[in-house]
Amino acid sequence: MSRGKSLVLGLLVGSTVGATVTLLSTPESGSSMRGRVKDQGMELKNLLVSLKEDGLKLKDQLRKTSKEGAVLIKELTEEIKNSVVDWKETVEPHQESIYQSLEQIETSIRDLENKMKNQ
Repeated sequence: MSRGKSLVLGLLVGSTVGATVTLLSTPESGSSMRGRVKDQGMELKNLLVSLKEDGLKLKDQLRKTSKEGAVLIKELTEEIKNSVVDWKETVEPHQESIYQSLEQIETSIRDLENKMKNQ
């Protein structure tokens, strides 16, 4: 938020310095110069109002996006948890048979190695 304040302060100081230099160095009459300064002041005011409105819109959009993101992350987390639970439920009944198959494969490999050594 301090960057926004710095920007506004910079715009105000820059405008003031610019207006002062213009007033001191202009060959125009006072009334036409006041008119120009007034017009530029209005333009600056309109720019600041526009910047404020855009900033508020951006703030609201960020708030909405962060809320939506939090909901999506929560939903994704729940889906992943459910998937893991489903996977475990699918694998656990077959886990013992998988271990037995692996043991049989290991035994067969050892038997083959022993046969190869004996030949």
